[in-house]
Amino acid sequence: MLDTGYWKKMLMSYRKLQIWALAREVVIEIHEMTMKLPKFEMYEEGSQIRESSKTTKATIVEGYARRRYKQDWIKFIVYALSSNDETLDHLENLWDTKSLTDSMIFMSLKNKIETLGKMLTKFLQAIEQEHQSPK
Repeated sequence: MLDTGYWKKMLMSYRKLQIWALAREVVIEIHEMTMKLPKFEMYEEGSQIRESSKTTKATIVEGYARRRYKQDWIKFIVYALSSNDETLDHLENLWDTKSLTDSMIFMSLKNKIETLGKMLTKFLQAIEQEHQSPK
């Protein structure tokens, strides 16, 4: 007899993860913010911050697809954390160089990115402690 709880868990979508939902919000808000940057930043820092925020979200998805294997799951959440840190660094570069001057947008994005980093760290710790697969 099959364990229906197991199958429900296997069919759950990454879209139900709070870390994915927040990463999605960050992607959308970063995209909107970069559309208002000076033209020269569109292909410099603007392009890089869009890419790193999208990479954060994408690696959560890729890790979720590999969640059966503990080390793969861990590896991709570490990648997501790294990309999230990179996104924060790009945001701070934009602020420091005065390419981004709207303090409300800056603080809102900074808070969301920092919150996502904390959530990813806790999520990583939970995987390390609770995952059933030794590999």
